[in-house]
Amino acid sequence: MLDENAKSHVGFDWSGRRVAIVGYGSQGRAHALNLRDSGVDVVVGARVDGPGWARATEDGFQPQSVGAAVCEAELVAILTPDLAQPKLFLEEIQPNLADGATVLFAHGFCVRFGFIEVPTAHDLIMVAPKAPGPLVRREFERGFGVPCLVACENDASGRGVEKARGYAHCLGGTRAGLVETDFAEETETDLFGEQAVLCGGVTELIAAGFETLTEAGYRPE
Repeated sequence: MLDENAKSHVGFDWSGRRVAIVGYGSQGRAHALNLRDSGVDVVVGARVDGPGWARATEDGFQPQSVGAAVCEAELVAILTPDLAQPKLFLEEIQPNLADGATVLFAHGFCVRFGFIEVPTAHDLIMVAPKAPGPLVRREFERGFGVPCLVACENDASGRGVEKARGYAHCLGGTRAGLVETDFAEETETDLFGEQAVLCGGVTELIAAGFETLTEAGYRPE
């Protein structure tokens, strides 16, 4: 449970408010559990009878279809894989959004590249923990947290950044630190880090190191 005295320092307080977590995978599960432990009224939206539905039930939630979960939520956190998001948003999320509901992503890909357009009447924010979901949960349980990127793309209410900071606080992110960014910067730097550095640059560095040493006469082993 987060320190009650700390909540006054992060802006928007999500305690007792209805938040729909759409998707119960790596990030979805961590967000849902951390938010619930922070006093948020969490409802999980998942594919009926899918693996996420079963795991959410095991964790003590009463999951609902995505449309049902979304319709009464003040905030909808879309935490499914990027490829599934456009169809899901168009068919099940957007038609059921409550007036003034906030829409949250943990990665900006679909918004940045125009696959999803959230109506400007809704706050559109991002909270992106810089760790896989299991680590987000584990650090929270230890009384710590992982750093989070926060952003606000649409600020219909004038409190979008406060809402993002408050949500990150419920995840434990303020214990480690928040960095304010925007959807484009988060998406492009994330893709560069993964595709150019991690999946490209690191492997090329390993290969170059091996070739340099073997060409200098060192054994391949």
